[in-house]
Amino acid sequence: MAGWADPGAWEVADGVFRIPLAMPGDALKAVNVYALETGDGLALVDAGWRTATSLDELATALARVGHEVSSVHDVYVTHIHRDHYTLAVELRRRFGTRIGLGRDEAPGLHELLEIASNVPVTSLRELRRSGDPALADAIEAMTAAAEFDADAWEKPDSWLAPGPYDVGTRVLDAVATPGHTRGHLVFHDLDAGLLFAGDHVLPTISPSIGFELGEWDLPLGDYLWSLERILERPDAMLLPAHGAPGPSARARAAELLEHHEVRLAETVQAVDRCGAATASEVARILTWTRRRVPYADLDDFNRMIATCETIAHLDVLVRRGTATVADHPEGALFSLV
Repeated sequence: MAGWADPGAWEVADGVFRIPLAMPGDALKAVNVYALETGDGLALVDAGWRTATSLDELATALARVGHEVSSVHDVYVTHIHRDHYTLAVELRRRFGTRIGLGRDEAPGLHELLEIASNVPVTSLRELRRSGDPALADAIEAMTAAAEFDADAWEKPDSWLAPGPYDVGTRVLDAVATPGHTRGHLVFHDLDAGLLFAGDHVLPTISPSIGFELGEWDLPLGDYLWSLERILERPDAMLLPAHGAPGPSARARAAELLEHHEVRLAETVQAVDRCGAATASEVARILTWTRRRVPYADLDDFNRMIATCETIAHLDVLVRRGTATVADHPEGALFSLV
C-alpha cells in the first residue's frame, strides 16, 4: 500500500492532483503540492522546497498526468516557510510563474531578506524570555553557521488579501488563518468541497506556533481562533501540506482544539508542581510529540520548538486569567492565580 509521501501525482478530486515532494533529512518526509488544472495550464497551491532535486521531482510527477512543469502559471502559497515557498521562486525564474502570498507574511519576509540568515531571531528572543539563554546561544551558533540560500528568497508578485480568487473555472476562497505564521492562508474551494489547508490543519500532528521572524502578540490564541473559523465554514475534504488527505477538515480542526485544551491543562499542572516557573522549567516537565518523548531526549532544535510552544501556552493562560506572569532576571516567571 502506497504511503502518503510516495512520489507521484495522486488525483484527489476532478482535475486536482496531490504531488508529494521529498524533504531530505526532515522528519515530515515530504510536502504536498497541489496541482489544479485551469484550462490554460496549471495553478499550484504551495510549491515545495527548492532543493537540488525538487524541480525534477515536480516535473516527473506532472508528466505522469500529461502536464509539463512549464505550464504552471500561478502558485498560491499558504505561508512563508521554505518548504512551501522557495520552489515557487525557481518556477518564476524559469517559466515566469506568478507567486501569490498572504499579505500578512510581508513583515517576516522583509526581515528575512534584510538579515539574510537562517538565525531564528524571534524564537531566540522567546527562548531568552523563557529562561534558557544557553539554548538560545547554542541555536544561534548552529543556525549562523548554516549556509543561507539567498537565491531561494524573493518577494511575491502579489500580496494576497483574504477573499475569492478565480483559478480557471474554480473559485478559491483565501481565508486568513494566523497562528502557524501570522499571514497563513487556507484556500477553500466551496463548490468542490476541498480545503487546501497548508500547515494550519494537519492530519496527525499540531503545527508549530509562531515559528517565523517578526513581532508576535499571542500566536497560540490566534491559532485557536483560526481553528474555530474552520468549524464555522462548510465542511470540506482536508488537503493538508503534510500527511494524507482526510474526509473532514472540521472534524480534524475540532480534534486540534481539544488537543490544545488538554495541553493547556497539562501546562497548568506543571506550573502547579513548581509553584512558580519559567517556560523552560515547564517545558522540561512536559512530554513531547505523539510518542510522549521526555524533553531530555529532544535535540536542541526540537527543544527550541518545545520551549517556544510552552511559552505560547503559558501566554494564553495569562490572557485567560488562569495564570500571572512577572519579570524575573532569569526569565518570565509564571504562577497560577
